[in-house]
Amino acid sequence: MLSAVRSSWCLSRRVATSAAATAARKQYSTSADSNAPIELGENPFAKEKVQCVLCRHSISPDYKNVQLLSQFQSPYTGRVYGRHITGLCKNRHEQVEREIVKAQNAGFMPTYHKAVEFLNDPKLSLSTMHSFSNHPIGLLPVEQNFDPSKPSITEFFAGRDIFVTGGTGFMGKVLIEKLLRSCPEINVIYILMREKKQKTIKERIVEMQQLPLFEKLRQETPELLGKMVPVQGDVSLLGLGLSQVDIEQMRTVSVIFHVAASVRFDDPLKTAILLNTRGTRELVRFAEQLPALRVLMHVSSTYSNPDRYVIEEEIYPAYADWRDTIRIAETFDEQTLDVFAPKYMGFLPNTYVFTKSLAEQIVDEHKDRLPMILFRPSIVISSMKDPIPGWMDNFNGPVGLLVGCGIGICRTMYCDPNNIADFTPVDVCIKAMIVAAWKRGTETPAEPSPKPDLPIYNCCISNLRNSTMSQIVELGKSLSDEIPLDKCIWAPGGGITQVRLHNLLRVLMYHILPAILIDGIFRIMGQKPFLAKLQRKIYTANVALEYFILNNWDFKNGNFIRLASEIKPEDNKDFYYRDFIEFDVTLYFRNCILGARRYLLKEKDENIPRALSHLKRMKMLDRVCKSIIVAIFLYIILIQFDLLGMLLYLIAYKPSYALDIECK
Repeated sequence: MLSAVRSSWCLSRRVATSAAATAARKQYSTSADSNAPIELGENPFAKEKVQCVLCRHSISPDYKNVQLLSQFQSPYTGRVYGRHITGLCKNRHEQVEREIVKAQNAGFMPTYHKAVEFLNDPKLSLSTMHSFSNHPIGLLPVEQNFDPSKPSITEFFAGRDIFVTGGTGFMGKVLIEKLLRSCPEINVIYILMREKKQKTIKERIVEMQQLPLFEKLRQETPELLGKMVPVQGDVSLLGLGLSQVDIEQMRTVSVIFHVAASVRFDDPLKTAILLNTRGTRELVRFAEQLPALRVLMHVSSTYSNPDRYVIEEEIYPAYADWRDTIRIAETFDEQTLDVFAPKYMGFLPNTYVFTKSLAEQIVDEHKDRLPMILFRPSIVISSMKDPIPGWMDNFNGPVGLLVGCGIGICRTMYCDPNNIADFTPVDVCIKAMIVAAWKRGTETPAEPSPKPDLPIYNCCISNLRNSTMSQIVELGKSLSDEIPLDKCIWAPGGGITQVRLHNLLRVLMYHILPAILIDGIFRIMGQKPFLAKLQRKIYTANVALEYFILNNWDFKNGNFIRLASEIKPEDNKDFYYRDFIEFDVTLYFRNCILGARRYLLKEKDENIPRALSHLKRMKMLDRVCKSIIVAIFLYIILIQFDLLGMLLYLIAYKPSYALDIECK
C-alpha cells in the first residue's frame, strides 16, 4: 500500500504555481465556498500547467463546456498530509488515497488542490500542517451515457417471462417484489421452489406473499401477486429437479436470475459443490434450451476470490477444474470429501467461496453461447428505503452483530477494529441487478459475437461509503440506548479485540460462564435452557468469519458505478441506485435495528418505552453485579491474603533501616 500510494499519487510533489494562479485559486475558492452556482468563464490556468498535488501528471484544467458540481451534497474533500510518506503520516496518506478512489468511483475526477503552501515551506511544523482545513477538489461529473433509442427498463420487461432461482431467499424475495411493483407489465415470474417443513410450494408462495415486504403490493396492486408462479424443483438436483411439463411451460422464459446458493461457510464440501457449482451447470444446461433467452444473470460474491486482495471486475483462475470437482462430488461420500477438502481447496478458507469461484468458471466458459452476466454483491443487508426501510429476514452481517450486542449476548468479537465492513443495502443491489439485466438484454446480438463479452459487476460500496467494525460497534452501543430490544437479557456492552488470547478470556468470562449460570437458573425454574447452545452457535459463527473480519480487500467497482449513468431519465425514479453515496449511515443503521425489531424479533414499536425501562433495570443490575465482583476480588486480595494488614503495618511502623536513613 505504501509504495502504491507513493507511485500513484506522489503526494510529496511540490506545486509549481505563480502569483496569477494563486489569485485565480483564491477567486475560485470564494465562488466554490458560496452557495451560488459557479460562473464558467475563461480558464484561469489556460496559460500554465499546474502539477497536480494528487497525481503525478501535469494538468491543464479546461472549465469550458464543463459544468462543475457546485451544490454536490457530498463533495470530495481531502487533505494533503506531510511531504513524505513516513510512519507518522502513512495513515493520513492512505485516508487521502481512499477519498481519491471514492471520488473517482463516484464518477468524479480531482482537478487541483487549494492552499497547499505548506508543501513549499519546510519551516511549517507538523501540527501546523495538520491544522489545515479540508479543501474541496474540483469535481468533474460523469456524463449521462444513456441511449435514447433503447426501450426503458419497464418497456424491456413488459410481457416477458422471468425465471428466478433462490426466490425464497433474502435477495430473491426483494428482487421479485421489485420486478412486480416497478415492472407491472411482466407476464409471469417462475420461482423455483421445493417443499419444506411439510408445506407444498403453493402454501409456501402464499406464506411468502403475506410478508411485510409485499404489503405495498397487497394494498395497491394485489392482482400482480398472481404473476408469481411456483415451480417444483431443487438447484442441487440434476436437471434442477424440473419435470418435463414444467420445462415445456417455461420455454418462453427470456430472463433468468440465478440467485440460489448455500451461503453457509461450514457446509460440507459435497453439499456446497452440488448446490453452488453443479447447480450452476444445470441451470446453464436448462438455459441452452430456451430459444427466447436474452439474459442469464449469475449472482456470485465479491468474496469468491478471497486469496487476492485487489478484486477487479474480471474472472480469476480457480484452484480446481469444475468438471473434475463435480465428478468427485458425485462419486465420493460426504465424509471422504471432508477429509481431503482443506488440501483440495488450496488457499480458500471455506467451501462457500471455493464452490462459488468454480461456478464463475462455468459462467465464463459459456459466455460465447449464452448472454451471461456475472454479478458480485458484497455483504447484502437491510434495505435502505425500497420498498420499506430496514427490511431484513436474516441475521447476517452487521445487523446480526448489532442485534447480538443489543440483546446482551454478544460482548466480545475477535476482529481487526479497523477492518472495513463492506456491506450493500439490498435495495441498492436489486436495482443494480435489474439495470444490468436490462442493459445486457438490450445489447444481446442476434448472432453470436466472435469475441464474446462477459459483463462483470462488483456490487460494493466500501470505497465510497466505508465503516470500520469499531465504528459499527460504537454506533450500535449508542443506538441500543435509543432503540432497546424487548428480548434484552443483559445490558449491552463489550467490544472487539484483535488479540486472540484476550478474546478467549472475554468469551469465557462474558459468554460461557454467564450462559451456564443463567441456564442453571432456567432449569431450577423448570424452563428450557437455551443460552449455552446459543453461545456455542455464536462462537462457531465467529470462527467461520475470522478470515473475513481480520482481512481487508480492495474491490474495484467501476462497471457497477458507471452502470447507473446508462439509466434513462424515465427510469431514474424506480431504478437509480447511486443515491447510497449520500445516505446517512446513522439513520440507516437506526432503521436496521428497527427493522430487526419488527421483522426478525417480531417486537412491536409501541413496546419501546417498556423496553427502555427494562434496559435501565438491566444496566442497574449490571452495575450491581460488577460492584459485587470487585468487592469479592478486593476481599480475597486484601483480607484473605492479609494484604490490608501488611499495608497498614508498613504505613504505621517504618522499617528500622528507614529510620536509620532519616537519622543520617
